[in-house]
Amino acid sequence: MNKRRPAPRARLLSDWVTVDGLRLHTRLATGAAQPGRIPVVCVHGLAVSSRYMVPTAERLAPFYPVYAPDLPGFGKSEKPPQALGVAELTLALEQWMDRYGLQRAAMVGNSMGCQIIAELAAKRPDRVSRAVLIGPTVDMEARSMLRQALRLAHDTLHEPPSSLITQGYDYARFGVWRTLVTFRKALRNQIEANAPHMRQPTLVIRGENDPIAPQRWAEQLTRLLPNGRLMVLRNAPHAANYSAPDAVALAVRAFLL
Repeated sequence: MNKRRPAPRARLLSDWVTVDGLRLHTRLATGAAQPGRIPVVCVHGLAVSSRYMVPTAERLAPFYPVYAPDLPGFGKSEKPPQALGVAELTLALEQWMDRYGLQRAAMVGNSMGCQIIAELAAKRPDRVSRAVLIGPTVDMEARSMLRQALRLAHDTLHEPPSSLITQGYDYARFGVWRTLVTFRKALRNQIEANAPHMRQPTLVIRGENDPIAPQRWAEQLTRLLPNGRLMVLRNAPHAANYSAPDAVALAVRAFLL
């Protein structure tokens, strides 16, 4: 019986830049990419860090220049005085792109990272060539901290232990108060308002077992996108970028061709 070969991978290295007075950490791999390929920026979600995007990023790096920042306050990056909302994180992401000379990039995000990508793609379409939204938030029919928290708890039943360990470490580093404040601000950001203004080709990826981005919501959001399509990954949870990186990377590569 033929066994599927493991996807090629390239190691990500750490780098640092200063954006608006804050020292920001980035995981990147640019040496193994095929010449002329557009850079790919991987954007993490709420309270976690670029570590959450590493499994998928490593599998994209042999083919594309890949960058995965820790946004201000997240991961190893310095913390601003106050927790930032989606609009402020989007501005920070754009300024971070400027520091790396990335005038335009394909964007791959998970969860709240999808909200940041949608904000940037709608407001600054010149900076985003294509967008991949993995488990996009926030479902407009569950826009409350309680309902989202219950869905997050349900999702832990489907995530692998290594994912939960990574989440737990990053959540502890980010801090309970910052998590709650950022969470509240993210709930106010309506990705469905930005979606109709995203003219870029956009791929929505939903894990079949994702309770945070249910099928109804994924279909609803995809219909709002002028150039959107939906893919459902069998048996994958919310953080498919971590738990199903081979499938996600393969889908992203096919989409970016």
